[in-house]
Amino acid sequence: MKNNQSTHPPASFTLSRIEKKKGKKKKKISKKMKIWYASLAIVLIAGLGSFIFRKELMIFGFDNVVAPTIEHTLNESYVPLEDTEEAGLQPTTENKDHPFSILLLGTDQRGKENGLSDSIIYTVIRPMDHKALLVSIPRDSYTEIIGAENIKGARTKTKINAAHSYGGPQMSVDTVKNLLNAPIDYYATINFNGLVGVMDALGGVVLPITKVIENKNPIHEKLRIEPNKPIYSGKEALMYVRYREDSDFKRTERQRIFLKSALERMKRIDNILNIQNIIEIAGSNFKTNMKSDFILDLAKKVILEGGTPEITSHMLQGEGSHTDQWYYILDENDVKRTHDMIEVWLNPESTEADLTTASKDDAA
Repeated sequence: MKNNQSTHPPASFTLSRIEKKKGKKKKKISKKMKIWYASLAIVLIAGLGSFIFRKELMIFGFDNVVAPTIEHTLNESYVPLEDTEEAGLQPTTENKDHPFSILLLGTDQRGKENGLSDSIIYTVIRPMDHKALLVSIPRDSYTEIIGAENIKGARTKTKINAAHSYGGPQMSVDTVKNLLNAPIDYYATINFNGLVGVMDALGGVVLPITKVIENKNPIHEKLRIEPNKPIYSGKEALMYVRYREDSDFKRTERQRIFLKSALERMKRIDNILNIQNIIEIAGSNFKTNMKSDFILDLAKKVILEGGTPEITSHMLQGEGSHTDQWYYILDENDVKRTHDMIEVWLNPESTEADLTTASKDDAA
């Protein structure tokens, strides 16, 4: 009787082959998962690194790409004042972390004429604590015009905006220094025609306009701005800062709002990369006695190294009066108070409490 031998392999042999196949499959899956996890980790680390070092990368790009391309244009905008050798009027990068003052002037210059200064803002910058004081001087303020006696036909006492028309930035600086009894380290002027181009190059600006702004007086230039738009063009921004059919207080307030909004817009990464085009558009419309290296260092601090400066605002107080024409008669007590406030802001030893006390009720 023959033994019946099975042709199938033993169960143990069959199981071992199956287990081996499963083992190989697990190894393949495990290897694929490891590669996937490693790739994900690399992406996450790279993303996290770019986020953490974003500021450092932007600063590196600003120093090595942006700054060299616009330095030449800024050098062409450099126009020193006659008395730059006087103390307090020396454009220099020394003591760059100390407080300093800038007279900001917006003009309506046409052709070779100086033009009136439609916007006059005495500014104190405190780089060490990232704060700025903006003192708005109404364009119709009645005051002594320093140097007017040397200009044929010029009035020695009239609206302060005439100073720029008579003698450009030099006379504006001298007049404001005399009015406030305060030093002015630098000035910066921009022709409003250049402002339009710069704002358009920035992609417009965000403005808090909630109702129609419109000139209704027939002797004023035609002007109308629609409310609640997400972005306003350069032309609309210019109309916003120049509109004057409400009050000097509201007008100077709009100028300060515009400056803050423009700074925020400038900090967008696409505008930082486009800064060469923006500076070139400003071109001959921008004049200052700040050297290019000083401007670039200041721009880096404001745009890249911190948020928009905390701004405190004040407008010189007074009352309207009509004699031969309409003037804004300044309150002498407020002028004195403003002088005292500026002294505190320019003092590098002043504490935050000192600044708050000096500018009480004026925070923007």
